[in-house]
This record gives sequence, structure tokens and C-alpha cells, in this order.
Amino acid sequence: MASLVVEFTVEPFVEGQPGPHVKEAVAAVERHGLTVDFGPFGSTFVVDVQQMPIVVADMMRAAYDNGATFVSVTAARHTSS
Repeated sequence: MASLVVEFTVEPFVEGQPGPHVKEAVAAVERHGLTVDFGPFGSTFVVDVQQMPIVVADMMRAAYDNGATFVSVTAARHTSS
């Protein structure tokens, strides 16, 4: 089955101090058993194509429920290196 690399950014952004809107978005993804590579300007995870809409919806819901003002999401086909 195909997988995607999803990159997301949750704002407002405060360097070095991710707020609950960021922490809960990451936790929502991790509750699906996925690993988030947390970065300073964006975070990524790899997900099965079929599971992606559910995971992204949960992540966005958690972010906005906890004070996010903007969430950006991009996805690209995952290729093994």
C-alpha cells in the first residue's frame, strides 16, 4: 500500500515554546501509532494513504481546539531512500 509524507505547521509560532495547540496536534497524530518528526518550522510523519484523511482531520481538530490560528498541511508520495 502507498504511503505519504505529511508535513504540517501549526500557528501561532513561538520559537522554543510550542503551545498546547502544537503539542496536542502532535499528540493526535501519535495516538494513531505514528511517529512525528518534530521540527522548528514544521513537523512530518509518514502515513498510509487510506489512513491519511483521518489522521490529518484529528490533528487539525486538536490544533484548533487548543488555540491554533492557522494550520498548513502538505503531503507527498513517500519514497524509500
